[in-house]
Amino acid sequence: MTRRKGSSDQPSRHPSRGDAPWRWGIWVLPVLLVVAAWLTGRTPTATQPPSDGFESTRSATAATPGSSPPGMVWIPGGEFSMGCEDPRGKPFGGFDAMRDARPIHRVRIKGVWMDAHEVTNGAFAAFVEATGYVTMAERKPRSEDFPGVPEENLVAGSIVFTPPAEPVPLRDESGMAHLRWWAYVPGACWRHPEGPDSTLEGRGDLPVVHVAYEDAEAYAAWAGKRLPTEAEWEFAARGGLAGSLYPWGDEFRPNGQWMANTWQGRFPVENTADDGFTGIAPVGRYPANAYGLHDMSGNVWEWCSDWYRPDTYARDAEGGVAVDPKGPKDSFDPMEPGQPKRVHRGGSFLCNDQYCSRYIVGTRGKGEVSTGTNHTGFRCVKDAAESDR
Repeated sequence: MTRRKGSSDQPSRHPSRGDAPWRWGIWVLPVLLVVAAWLTGRTPTATQPPSDGFESTRSATAATPGSSPPGMVWIPGGEFSMGCEDPRGKPFGGFDAMRDARPIHRVRIKGVWMDAHEVTNGAFAAFVEATGYVTMAERKPRSEDFPGVPEENLVAGSIVFTPPAEPVPLRDESGMAHLRWWAYVPGACWRHPEGPDSTLEGRGDLPVVHVAYEDAEAYAAWAGKRLPTEAEWEFAARGGLAGSLYPWGDEFRPNGQWMANTWQGRFPVENTADDGFTGIAPVGRYPANAYGLHDMSGNVWEWCSDWYRPDTYARDAEGGVAVDPKGPKDSFDPMEPGQPKRVHRGGSFLCNDQYCSRYIVGTRGKGEVSTGTNHTGFRCVKDAAESDR
C-alpha cells in the first residue's frame, strides 16, 4: 500500500478497501499533508486596493434581513475574487505553491447567516443529548469494510496529533514523514479528545473536534442550519478585503498582536505557545474580522460542503462569474484517487510556515469524509428566509 501526501494536514481514518489491511491494520493509518480585524459587525461596501490578480470585493448593500439568529452574524453576499496567489517567498507564506487554489476567479454569492465562531463542545453536547447521536469515531469499524483485519484491531477511535520525542524530517522520499506525529488512538473521540483518559471538563467553549463530515452535517440539520459552501466560507473569511493573505489584512501580526491560533516553535516537537495556546483555543479569543467572525484562520480546520477536486477553480473560471457555486459533483484527489474527500478551510493550531501555511485565507484543505481528528471542527450557516429578504 502506497500513501503520499495530499494538500492539507488531514489524516485519513481508515485505509481504502482495496489496501492490504493485514499489513497496516487500523493502528498505523495514512496521513495526508498537514494544517480578524477590529471592525466587528461592520459590513464594508468598499475595500483597499486589491492585490495583484484580484479585483475589488463588491459587498451587497441591502439591509440585514430580520433579527440575527443566536450566535450568528450576517454575511451580506456580493462578488469577489476567490483563490490564492502563490504565497512562497512572502512572510509566513510557507513552502507550498497552493496550485489547487488557482486560477483566481470571480464568484458571486447570496447573503447568508454564519456562526460567529466554530461549533463548541457545549453546543455539540446539547445535540447529542437531544438526539442520542453517535459520531463516526465512537463507532466500531465494520469487519466487512476491512477484510483480513483481526477482530481485536477493529476498535473505535480517532487520530490524534502526537509530537515525537525529538526533531524529525518534515518531508522525505517516502512521502510519509507525517506519520511520525500522528497516531490512531483507540477511544479518542469528541468526548475524549486526546484518548480515553481525557475529558471535556473545562472545555465547553472549545471547538468540538473528532467530527467526521456526516457528524457535522447531522448537527447542522438538527440546528436548522447547513454547512457552508467553500465560496461562502471564503467570502465570509475575507470580510470584504480583496486578496489579503489573512482575514484581517496582509500582516501576520499587525502591531505585534496575535490574530489567530497557530504553531510557534519548531514543528512538530515544540510549540512555544507565544500566541497563548499550545493546543486548541476557546472560541472568540482572537479578534473578529470585519464581518464579526472569529477564528477563520487557525484553531481548527472547518468542513465545507463541497467535494474536493484540484481542478475545481479551473472549471468554475470557464463560465465567467460563478454564481453561488456548490462545488463539483464528485471528489477526486490524485494523491489518493479512491478516497472521497470534502473541502476543509481555515487551517488549525498546527499550521506553520515550516509545514502547513493554510492559515492563509485563500488556501484549501481536504479531508476523507469518514475521518475526524483532534484539529478538525466546523461552523454552520443558515439561509435567510425568503420573507426576510
